[in-house]
Amino acid sequence: MATAAVGTKKLTLVQAVTDGLRTMMRESENVIVLGEDVGRNGGVFRATDGLMEEFGDQRIIDTPLAESGIIGTSIGLAMNGFRPVAEMQFLGFVYPAFNQIMTHASRIRSRTLGAFTVPMVIRAPFGAGVRAPEIHSDSVEALFTHMPGIKVVVPSNPYDAKGLLIASIEDPDPVLFLEPMRCYRSSKMDVPDSKYTVEIGKGRVMKEGEQVTILTYGAMVDASLKAANEAESKGISVEVIDLRTLYPLDKELIAQSVQKTGRTVIVHEAPSTGGLGDTLISLINDTSFLYMKAPIERVTGFDTPVPMFALEDHYLPNAARITSAIHKVINF
Repeated sequence: MATAAVGTKKLTLVQAVTDGLRTMMRESENVIVLGEDVGRNGGVFRATDGLMEEFGDQRIIDTPLAESGIIGTSIGLAMNGFRPVAEMQFLGFVYPAFNQIMTHASRIRSRTLGAFTVPMVIRAPFGAGVRAPEIHSDSVEALFTHMPGIKVVVPSNPYDAKGLLIASIEDPDPVLFLEPMRCYRSSKMDVPDSKYTVEIGKGRVMKEGEQVTILTYGAMVDASLKAANEAESKGISVEVIDLRTLYPLDKELIAQSVQKTGRTVIVHEAPSTGGLGDTLISLINDTSFLYMKAPIERVTGFDTPVPMFALEDHYLPNAARITSAIHKVINF
C-alpha cells in the first residue's frame, strides 16, 4: 500500500470513488467514463458528480440503456489505447453484458497471445440493505471469480475505495470493481488528496485475534467487526480479515490467519450455494486442514433472490448471526 505524504480530507466511500476517478482523469486523457446517467446526472449515486463539468462529454459519456453495448464499446476502446471505466448502474443489471465479459473482455489477452490486453474497469454498486427494488440488490460476485482473466475487487471503506480504484484503472487487464451500496455514505475517513494505490490481490487484517478467523468483504466487514467486538467482551479473541480482492485471493494471508487460530467463520451476503465461501473452504482445506480445531462455519444470505423491503433485514447476515457462528466454532 503506497501513500504520499500530503494532505487528506474526510470522504465517504462514494466520494472516494469520485476522487479516484478525478485523479486518474486528470493524469491521463485516455481515461474515460461511460455508462447510464454518469454525465449530466452525475450517476444514480452521484459517484460521477461534477466530472462532466470538468472533463466534458467526450470523456464522461452518457450511454443508452444497453449494458452489452457499454461493455462491448469499452472492450474496443481498451484494445485501442484507452482506459475506459464502464459503470453498471447496479450489479444486477450486468446480466445482458455477461456474454461480452465472459467471451471477450476476459479472454482477449489469451486469445491474442498477449498482443492485446483489455485495461478496463467495470464499476458496479452491489448488495442489499438499501431498500432497492428487485434485481438492484443482487450479490453475484461469484459468477466472476470463476472467470480467469478478470480481477474482482471489493473495497469496504473510503481509503481502500480510492486506492483500489486507481490500481484497477492502471491494471493491464479487466477489473470488476464492486462498490457495496450500504457503505457508500455510512462513514467518513481520512483519504489522501494525492494519487496512491492499494495493491490488488492483498487482503487486510482489520482486527487481530488468536482464537477465530472471520473472512469477509464489502458491507459484511462492519457487521463482522461488531460481532468480533461482542465476542471479545465475552473473552473470545477474533481476527477479522477484509479480503478486498476476491480474485485473485490473498491465499498467503488467509492461510496464515487460519493456521494461527484454527477456527474459521466465513461471512458474505451472497447466497450460500456456489458463493465465495465454497472457494474459501476449498482453499483452507488445501493449505490448512491439519490446523483446524473445528469445522468451518458460513454466515451468508439464503438461496433465494434478495426479498423485498419487509424481509430484507432477515435475509442479510448480521452481527447476531455472526456471533452465534463464532460461539459454535469455539464450543465445538
